[in-house]
Amino acid sequence: MSLESTPGRARRRIDDPAALRAFAHPVRLELHELLMRMGTMTAAEAAREVGISQALASYHLRQLAKYGFAVQAEARDERERPWKVTETAQDWDGSATEPEQSAAVSLLEQVMAERALSRLIEWQQRRAEEPEAWRPAGGVGNAYLYTTPEEYAEINSAIWGLLEPLMARGADPSSRPPGARPVLLTQISVPLRPTDSGD
Repeated sequence: MSLESTPGRARRRIDDPAALRAFAHPVRLELHELLMRMGTMTAAEAAREVGISQALASYHLRQLAKYGFAVQAEARDERERPWKVTETAQDWDGSATEPEQSAAVSLLEQVMAERALSRLIEWQQRRAEEPEAWRPAGGVGNAYLYTTPEEYAEINSAIWGLLEPLMARGADPSSRPPGARPVLLTQISVPLRPTDSGD
């Protein structure tokens, strides 16, 4: 797979196990999210925000760039070296059977699920303090669907179609309407084992 990325592109397919493993690092995921939220940031700004040293932030930003998740942005002056994301969403082949890719996908999905769970717990602790309009926005919902693989692919495609214009706002902070704030939407889909009766 090519690791080339186009800045501003909304979505990227990751097939390279090394890129998947690199992205699975919690600090890199946090830095990537921060870049999406802020548009551009220097390593020094990112380090202050994340609570790590500037050298460590620089290292992880360079790793994100090495695997095509971030690029250097246009600097406002010669001293500054800001970074920006190359795209606001990634996907990968969860059906991969090649052991190295399968292990890399599993690692990334586990780290992302753990991160989403910690965000949910943090949200629950502060939900009562949030403006009333935002309180119902966070939480967990379950839906049991009976679908064929083809129907589920159509559902997933329709969801991405609705989300992509909103995700594109991550690359351009000026496109965000007043009152918009970042929302982490984590989709976890688990095909259940059939029961003995086939249901």
